[in-house]
Amino acid sequence: MANGDNNSDTELVYLPLGGSGEIGMNCYLYGVGEGVRRQWLMVDLGITFPGPMEPGVDVIFPDIRFIEEERQNLVAIVLTHAHEDHFGAVIDLAPRLDVPIYATPFTATLLKLKAMQFGMENELQINEVELGSRLDLKPFAVEFVTMAHSIPEPNALVIRTEAGVVLHSGDWKIDHTPIAGPAINLERIREVGNEGVDVLICDSTNAVSEGRSPSEADVAKTLSQLFKEAKRRIAVTTFASNVARIRSVIDAARDSGREIVAVGRAMRRIIEVARDTGYLDPAITFVGEDDFGYLPRDKVVLLCTGSQGEARAAMARIARDEHPNVTLNAGDTVIFSSRTIPGNERAVNLVQNRLVDMGLDLITDRDARVHVSGHPRRDELAEYYQAAKPRSLVPMHGEAMHLKAQIEWAQQCGIGEGLMVRNGEMARLLPGPLTIIDEVPSGRLFRDGHLIISSEDKSVRDRRKLSHVGAVYVSAVLTRKGRLIAEPHIVLSGVPEETLAAEDMDEIIYESVVGVINSIPKPRRKNKELLEEAIRRGVRSTVREVWGKKTECRVSLTFIDPRDI
Repeated sequence: MANGDNNSDTELVYLPLGGSGEIGMNCYLYGVGEGVRRQWLMVDLGITFPGPMEPGVDVIFPDIRFIEEERQNLVAIVLTHAHEDHFGAVIDLAPRLDVPIYATPFTATLLKLKAMQFGMENELQINEVELGSRLDLKPFAVEFVTMAHSIPEPNALVIRTEAGVVLHSGDWKIDHTPIAGPAINLERIREVGNEGVDVLICDSTNAVSEGRSPSEADVAKTLSQLFKEAKRRIAVTTFASNVARIRSVIDAARDSGREIVAVGRAMRRIIEVARDTGYLDPAITFVGEDDFGYLPRDKVVLLCTGSQGEARAAMARIARDEHPNVTLNAGDTVIFSSRTIPGNERAVNLVQNRLVDMGLDLITDRDARVHVSGHPRRDELAEYYQAAKPRSLVPMHGEAMHLKAQIEWAQQCGIGEGLMVRNGEMARLLPGPLTIIDEVPSGRLFRDGHLIISSEDKSVRDRRKLSHVGAVYVSAVLTRKGRLIAEPHIVLSGVPEETLAAEDMDEIIYESVVGVINSIPKPRRKNKELLEEAIRRGVRSTVREVWGKKTECRVSLTFIDPRDI
């Protein structure tokens, strides 16, 4: 029942821990009740990928410390779909929460496969539900509504509570010819809208864009034409999760009489899951990488991972001529059937430039319609608003400009109330009006090798700084009275070897170290901490003078009795 039709004083709150103020790392909490009695529902638990400011970091997770402390009041995790930015953190973080996880078949199957690969099959409570299912997760009643997106089985969630009704859109677009899976169930959205929707929490990714996102069928037509025109090998790279795109590549390959080679572990995994769940015909045959070299150049299509320039993915390895089984030659065609995620531009450009240097014909979405967005533009948003008839709106899944643009567009479309909520802000949705009522700890966790660490961890800060200014390491051995026994040992890391005057940097630093030691009165040289800090400051000052940057400096002094030598 919509809030406007009842007099409940029960409070319904919304708390994003990721995905609000950014694109990626989606994690949203809904709470019913107040204070320590408030019960929570988590929608999605995703990742984002590191950029230049996170050197050495593998994957980024939302900081879930707030809900970890409240986990006794968390009833479940519900996943809208199987994109990494919506479910990629489940393997690492869900065991901390120890609650049931609900997902439709494609998402559940892919999650179970990932859990097996990491030896986590007994650590996660994965519950598979059918499309259109309704769950009683007291105090939440959750209904799955089929949407259209760039992956099978995207879902909106109708979240009914004593306080009122929230429609969580998930990722979506209005696509009546989505290739893989059913079209968006707008009829059910209309029915829910007629029943009453208090608040729409809505995807904002393309809220700044006019018109409509083209259909996946448009990409299929383009690929078919490009395949027929290509004279030699074709390699296509796309998001491995885009099963519709994979189907389009398969159909285009068949129409042009070409064999298909799936290159990359993630691509093969998605194909396996898509077959198991009915989104790809099990009768479709793929040629193994080992047999690639035996195929005529005009009779093969490579379906590759690596559309985002990932260094270890198939396309980057091919571009470096380091792939053990696959090689491309001048005159072959490479199609990037994807968009570049913000932050990946440099990596993607590097791979594409290497491919061009190899003499390959490169085709991107700048050249032809080889990719379409899976998110709604303004005309689609307006149609969705009209179907759902929400009383108010909170934008999600977008950077600040996207969130603001959607609020302004919703107001133009007749939705009177909107509120921008950022990660860590707790908003009261019902009873209205929409209001920020609290703020909780939020941020990012980093997967760093086998460890999960805070984004504020000293190792990350040090690594970030070292990537900009390098480091100098000084070690020296002195007598207990502070006299040098041997020449100090200088090691440069990320620091230029010569100055502008062609002087050796390590020689200049050596002179600085000796000068600092000699400048300190002998009685005070016995103080190890004082001497190390004086040398550190002296070296940094010297390097700054000749280089213009304040490098990091680590000093290690050892004091011994000469009689022990």
